[in-house]
Amino acid sequence: MQSSFKSSYSGLHVACILDGNGRWAERRGLPRPAGHRAGVEAVRRIVEAGPELGVGTLSLYAFSADNWKRPSAEVRALMTLLRTYLRAEIPRLKRARVRLTVFGRRDRLPEAVRQALVRAEWETRHGDRLHLRVAVDYAARDAIRQAAVRWAAETHDLSEPPSREAFAQHLADASHSPAAPPVDLLIRTGGEQRLSDFLLWECAYAELLFLDTAWPDVTAETLADALAHFRRRERRFGGLPAGDGAAGLPPTLNLEPSAL
Repeated sequence: MQSSFKSSYSGLHVACILDGNGRWAERRGLPRPAGHRAGVEAVRRIVEAGPELGVGTLSLYAFSADNWKRPSAEVRALMTLLRTYLRAEIPRLKRARVRLTVFGRRDRLPEAVRQALVRAEWETRHGDRLHLRVAVDYAARDAIRQAAVRWAAETHDLSEPPSREAFAQHLADASHSPAAPPVDLLIRTGGEQRLSDFLLWECAYAELLFLDTAWPDVTAETLADALAHFRRRERRFGGLPAGDGAAGLPPTLNLEPSAL
C-alpha cells in the first residue's frame, strides 16, 4: 500500500487518450515517430495550461498493454521518447510544482525506462499544484483483475466484498500508482470513439468528449474549450435533475406493452 501518497489534488480529474500521432505524421509525409515527438509538445502545453483551467489531476494514456503489438521499430522509438521525456522534463515539472507518477506494468519496460521513471517520480514527489499521471503498459481490465487478486490474497474474510473505496485503493496499488479521484472528463483525440481499456473503473461517471483533432494539434485553447463544454453538462450520477421528482426516491416506471 502506498499510503504516503496524496489521494487527490484539488480541481478536476481530466484523462486524455492521446490518439492520432501517427496519422498526423503520415498526412505530412513524415515517419510515425515524428508524430509522437510532436505529441510530446502537446503534452507540455496541456500540463502548463491545466492548473490555470482548474485541473488538479491529469491522466495521460501514453502506451497501452496492446501497443506492444505495433511494429518493433515504432515500439523502440516510443520507449526512447518516453525515457527522454522522463529525463528532460524533471526541471520543468519541479518549477511548475507538478508531480509525475507512472501507472501500469513495469516489468516489461526496458531497464533504462524503469530507471528514468523511478527518478522522475522521486524528483517530483513534492509537486502540489498538479498530479500528472502517465499510463505506460497499462490495461484497465488487467488492473481490475490484479486488484481483485490482491484483495483476495490480503483478506481472510471472503464473504464480505470490499467497499468501492477500499477496492479503488487495491486498484491503485495494482497499477503501481497512488490513488486518484474518479475521472471527471475523458477526452479522446484523433476521431475515434472508444475507451480502449483506459481507466474503466475510474471513468464510471466520467463525461466523455471525442475530438477529431489529432493529439499533436491540441493546444491550451483546445483544453479550455473542452472544459467549457464539460461545465455546461449536467452531471446526475444516476439521480434526477435538481427539483425534478421526489429527491432520493427511484422513479416509478409505467410502461405500456407497446414500449416493451
